[in-house]
Amino acid sequence: MELNLHRLWIFMQVVEHQGFSAAAQKLYMSQPSVSNQVRRLEQSLRVTLIDRSGTRARPTAEGEVLAEYGKRVFLLAEEAVAAVQQVGGLVAGRLLIGGSTTVGTYLLPALLARYQRRYPGIDCDVFVGNYETVQEQLLGGGIGVAVVAGSPHGDRFVVESVLDERLVLIAAPGHPLAERATIGPDDLGGARFLLREPGSQTRELQEQVLADWGLAGASRADIWGPEAVKQCVAAGMGLALISEHAVVHEVRAGTLLTLPAAPAPQPRPISLVRRRDRLLSPAERAFLDLLRGLRHWPGERDEADGGACRC
Repeated sequence: MELNLHRLWIFMQVVEHQGFSAAAQKLYMSQPSVSNQVRRLEQSLRVTLIDRSGTRARPTAEGEVLAEYGKRVFLLAEEAVAAVQQVGGLVAGRLLIGGSTTVGTYLLPALLARYQRRYPGIDCDVFVGNYETVQEQLLGGGIGVAVVAGSPHGDRFVVESVLDERLVLIAAPGHPLAERATIGPDDLGGARFLLREPGSQTRELQEQVLADWGLAGASRADIWGPEAVKQCVAAGMGLALISEHAVVHEVRAGTLLTLPAAPAPQPRPISLVRRRDRLLSPAERAFLDLLRGLRHWPGERDEADGGACRC
């Protein structure tokens, strides 16, 4: 039994495009040639890989297994080429980093800008989505490294905590609670809370904080994305628990204010996540070194160092 990589690639195109004709157009081959190559692959493996009974070509159970391994095979091949090209130094290449919504919006841009100053020949791409989406991309091989809020679990991941952040309670200027020196759960009983969408790690923490405050049954609304949450709070639609780093500019500008809630939400980790079975490229390893060297979020200042930015 042998696995021919050329035939495997043709099979992968048939699966991706759900048909022999579409795959043939993509590969600049004739349809009979594509069909013949897939059939010879099936013969070598002694299984049927494609269900040809419907209007679209679909993988059989064996075909689905092979397609998953095929993704990993060709991803590893891409990594090998990138690694060979970068042996002499990070002079050229591409870096793709995933980030959960808060991290991808408020941490990664400044961090990747610093990375590009250090390695100007590396092109940087960012994939941003809620944690569920980022996890799917990691598991599927679409991205190799991600930085997310929280501390994910799973046997297939290597997780490393690199920074901390906390949620703050925000309101619109002029809110009735704005003048309070301290705000406890009893003061929030009639409030309406604007929560991030399901699938967001921030949403899970918001739910936990409300439960800790005894407000699990409080009035609420689902808002997709931190920017939308901020706009809705500023418009007076309710209160929100949101990353302290997401509202720095709005608080300084006076368009939002933070309420002194007690007890304050516990800090949450910002974690570096990668698949356990995936080899990192030189560009990814350089990014990890940069991230591990951070002492603070970009923009924060260490008063002990005289206000000098150390990030």
